[in-house]
Parts: sequence; structure tokens; C-alpha cells
Amino acid sequence: MDFIRVTENPTSYERPQAGVDPADARGALLHTQAQARTPGSALPAQARAGETPQGTPVTAGGSSDPEHSQPAVAETDTHRPRPTPEAIPAQPGQEGTARGGPGGQERRSGQGVPGSRPTPMRRDGDRLRFVGAATRRIARGIDLDEIVMGLCRATVPTFADAILVYLRDPLPVGDERPTGPVVLRLRRTDRIPEERDTDGGFIAAQPPEPAELSTVTSELCEVRPGGALAEVLRGVRPVFADAPAARAALPELLGDAAESIVPGGRRAILAPLRGRRRVIGAAVFLRRPERIPFETDDLLVAAQLATHSALGIDKAVLYGREAYIADELQRTMLPEHLPRPTGVRLASRYLPAAETARVGGDWYDAIPLPGSRVALVVGDVMGHSMTSAAIMGQLRTTAQTLAGLDLPPQEVLHHLDEQAQRLGTDRMATCLYAVYDPVTHRITIANAGHPPPVLLHLGGRAEVLRVPPGAPIGVGGVDFEAVELDAPAGATLLLYTDGLVESRLRDVWTGIEQLRERLAATAQLTGPDHPPPLEALCDEVLDMLGPGDRDDDIALLAARFDGIAPSDVASWLLEPEDSAPGRARRLARSALGRWELDELSDSVELLVSEVVTNAVRYASRPVTLRLLRTDVLRCEVVDDVPQLPRLRQARATDEGGRGLYLVNRLARRWGATRLSAGKVVWFELNLL
Repeated sequence: MDFIRVTENPTSYERPQAGVDPADARGALLHTQAQARTPGSALPAQARAGETPQGTPVTAGGSSDPEHSQPAVAETDTHRPRPTPEAIPAQPGQEGTARGGPGGQERRSGQGVPGSRPTPMRRDGDRLRFVGAATRRIARGIDLDEIVMGLCRATVPTFADAILVYLRDPLPVGDERPTGPVVLRLRRTDRIPEERDTDGGFIAAQPPEPAELSTVTSELCEVRPGGALAEVLRGVRPVFADAPAARAALPELLGDAAESIVPGGRRAILAPLRGRRRVIGAAVFLRRPERIPFETDDLLVAAQLATHSALGIDKAVLYGREAYIADELQRTMLPEHLPRPTGVRLASRYLPAAETARVGGDWYDAIPLPGSRVALVVGDVMGHSMTSAAIMGQLRTTAQTLAGLDLPPQEVLHHLDEQAQRLGTDRMATCLYAVYDPVTHRITIANAGHPPPVLLHLGGRAEVLRVPPGAPIGVGGVDFEAVELDAPAGATLLLYTDGLVESRLRDVWTGIEQLRERLAATAQLTGPDHPPPLEALCDEVLDMLGPGDRDDDIALLAARFDGIAPSDVASWLLEPEDSAPGRARRLARSALGRWELDELSDSVELLVSEVVTNAVRYASRPVTLRLLRTDVLRCEVVDDVPQLPRLRQARATDEGGRGLYLVNRLARRWGATRLSAGKVVWFELNLL
């Protein structure tokens, strides 16, 4: 009795293991354990003259091991030849062909049967086992290329000598209705090599390039409505190449080289690939002229292969679309580009928890504020799902809106807490909100259950800042406390989420201490007078993650405090009276003279006069005028009136309304921002 075993081999071409006959070096391998029997003998051909191939005497029971002896096989057993070196049943008419050498010993050199003539599976059991192994291999693929490659590797050479796979371009997704004509693109080709090893296996050479078939076929094929190819694809069922419909469809699919590629007779099968809703491509299975043609039952095999491949391709396309949506969602939730505020440099990183969980609830942000300040925000919504990402997006938008109102950090967290409660009772998040002022070199921080930031000083000392932890956002009914700390020039503030410091292998405080030590060690490499480069510092921090430390997504925001030197700042208080614009012009001219920017005096005096005039007209308290010299010249005018000025086109008969028009024409940039108690109007000029 023959026993058939199905195994799989992921390698394209390799030698079989010792004592094993490879049926398929690329897909399902059919191994027959029964030995070939010579006519008139009850023993295998290799066990003649009372010896096994190794020379061990055979017992009367037919086995060299008395404990595992088997009854002798009767001489009337049905003769079944040994498989060819490719382990595919022998060709019809070759059953009686002698395959042994002198003395009845079987030769394993592959010379008994031509190695270039593999034959198809002859029994239904072989086909079922092959289809099972092939579909399992196809189902293992996740993306499109893996599935198509699985189809090619599973069918060549066991089922066919060559295969061509065409897919729609572009592939439809889900319920989308494609627009325009149906176009098929050659996605992949594969074939068996021309040469064989004398040991019955494949030669140890590189797999053939797919271009060997694609160079003689059409890469693109437009399916004509009502044409022969359209009819075959609409019929869904595979057809032989000698069928009338296929004879007309193959030239349309393969181009002018169809006659030279497709052998005569039933040696080619055209199988449409139908997904869940529509035909998405076609596969062509080819056999060489010296190999026996396909049989009718092979159409069922081709149908199974085409169906499983098409469903897998549909799955891969849907998975790819979901991954694309997740990537786009995460990208839009996070800042595409960090701003470049005055007196601070920024760098950031984001790492998802895993390739299968690309979106999460971690976020970071940097928001420019009035007075050349900047708000630094980092937060973490519990979980890393699409829901967490959606909640994160709402909280980030709320934080940006609150920052635009120039609220204190503790007030921002309080409003975020209220927003989280409106989103749901189980919406929990942690957040740290900090405001840096480059003029005063101070930073104000409020925390809502988030890991504390780490400040790396210029000398190389890393310090975990003492910030009141507070309760997470969403708890409700709690107060948040803000602290104001020094932010010396050259220092670096590192804000991060707990995924960087906490994992299954370490608790959060152990991770924070390791982070502090890593920052200090990195700063030692550049010396006490030079802080480490910001981008390299972020990469160095992420390198501290070990193999088991990626349990959560990670958001990282690093801020290098450069500050603005006191000598580059000029500030005055102006009483809201008619003489204020003239005094503002004189003060601005004097400051520009000290900075050796006299060439800007005319433009600055004109713009300062217009802005201060608008401020003192409605203000009831002193107006603040401030000039900042950095890479640009910035002028800020602060008053206690909350109404923002609007740019409008003055008519020829109007006596006023031209001040902001002049600012808009002469300034590099300008804007107006509402404060908690008033507003600030600012403009910038390029330094000459």
C-alpha cells in the first residue's frame, strides 16, 4: 500500500534531502514511501538477493528489524512504479520500463527517465493533496506580492512548467466601482529551469528572472468590451487553450507572441481570477510540448488555485487600504512640520507599537504663542486603536484652540479634562503642557498624570524635573498645578510618552532613570561646552529600547533652548495718550541705532506709529511696545482691548483705515492674537 505525504518547501530550487524524492521543490511535495517493485517479486527492487540497499540481511518478515517486521507482500500485488526523480507519477506506457541498473539495483541518477519530462498527478488523491498544500501556501501571504508569489511557487513545477499572472490595474477595493476600461497588467511570471541535476534534483542555481517570460509578452492588456477575453473572464471557469474561446482570448491577453508561448493541444489553461465581487485578473498555466497535456480534472485544480488566489488578493488589497487609512490618520493627527519659533529648536519622533498597530493615542505638538513664546505639548490616550487615535485628534485640536487663547498651562489642562468627560466617561489620557519664554528664559509646566520631563543642562547633567504629577485627563473634579522653572540657554528639554520608559521588562521609574543616564552619557561625548545635536540625540534616546520594550507607541519631543539675549530685547510702556505714537517712533529709532540697523528706521517708524496709534485709540491701560532682534526684527504691541483689528480696503473718501494696509504691504509677516486680557499685534521685517 502506498502512503502519500505532503510537505512544503519555501525554497525555489534546491537539492532534496538524502533518501527523499522531491515531488515539488517549490510548492507541495508528494513523497511516496513505497519502493518500486519488480515484476514477479514481493520485495522492492533495491532489496533483492536477501539484502537491503545497505547490505543488511532481510528477515523472513520482509524487514531487517525483527521488532518492526512487516508481512511479506504477495507477488500478486498490483505493480506500481517508483516516481520519477521529480516524484511525479510516470508517463503512460512507462510502467514496464526498466529503471534499475545491473543486479536489479535502482539507479538514482535520473537517467532512467528523462529528467526534463515531469508528468502531472495521475490520481484524484494526488490532486487533492496538491490543492490542499497549494492553498495553504497561498493563504499564508498577507500582501499582494506574497500571495502572487505563493501561487507561482505552489504550481511550478508540480502542476505547470510556467505561469503568467495578470491583475487589474488599478485593483478595485471593496465596493468601489472602477472607472474607465478594464486593464490587465502582467504582475509576475515564473517557470522551471531548463537544466536538471544528474542526481534527480534541481541544479543549485539562481531562480530564473521573471523577465524571461515578460519580455515576450504584453505587459498591459486592455480588455475590449464584448471581446473574446472579456467573455472568458465573464465566464469565470478555467478553459483549455484549444477551446475556441481561449484561442481567441489568448492573443488578446499575451499579444503577438501568444502562438510562440502557448504549446499546442491541452497544454495551457486560461483561468480567470475572480474576487468577492468582480474579476480581478487572469492566470495562464503552461506545459512544455514534451510533457503530457492537462486532463479534464486539471481544470478543477486550476479553478481552486484561481479562486483561493483571487480571494487572497482581495484580502490583501483591503488590508493595504486599511493600513493606508491608518497611516494617513496618524499622519494627519500629528504635526507634519514642527514650527520654528524664536529662541528654541525642536525635533520629534513617533514610533507605532507594531506594524499591525500603526495608530495610537500618543501625540506631541509645538504651538507658537504671542510674545515669541512657544507651547510644548505631549499626551497619551489609553490604547493604540483607531478609537484612541480619534480621541487623541480631538484632544490635540482642543489643546491648539486653548493655546490660541493664551491660557495658563493649568487652565489648558482643566479644559482638556472637561472635553474628555464630554467625549465619554471612559476617555482617559495623560498630558504635559509647558510654555517656554525665550525672553525671560523661564518655562511654566503643568502635568496631568504624565511621566515627568527630563532637562539636559549644557554641562552634561541630566535632571528629572520635579513637577506635580496631577490626575489624568478625564477623571474630573481635580485641580492642576503649574510650576515655573529656569530654562537656561543651551539646555534641552525632553518630553516623551510612557512607551519610551515603561515595558513588561521594567517599571516606569526604572525606565526614567535609564533615560536620564542615557542623556547624560550622550552629552559627555560632545563635551561640556557643546550640546549634542538635537536629531542625533533623539535617535540615541530611541536606541535605548530593547527587543521587549515596544509594548506601546512612543511620542518624543525635544526642545533646545537658545533664548534671546537681553541685549537683543527693547521694551517700553506707553501711556494711552495722543503723544504715544511720536514717543514710540523716537524709542524705536534709538534702539535701531544701538543695533546698527539704521537702514530700517524709516520702515519701522512708519509701521510702529500706525500700530501704536490703533492701540492707544481704544486702550484704557498702558500699551507695551517691544522690539526683538533675532534672525528678523520683530515688533510687538500689547494692549487691553480684546477686539482684533481687521484688514480692509479703505475707500478714497475715508480718512482712516489705511494703517494695517501699510503693515500688510511693508512687513515680512504680521498678525494679531487675542490674549487672556487683551491682544497683541506684531509684525516682522527682514534684517538687511
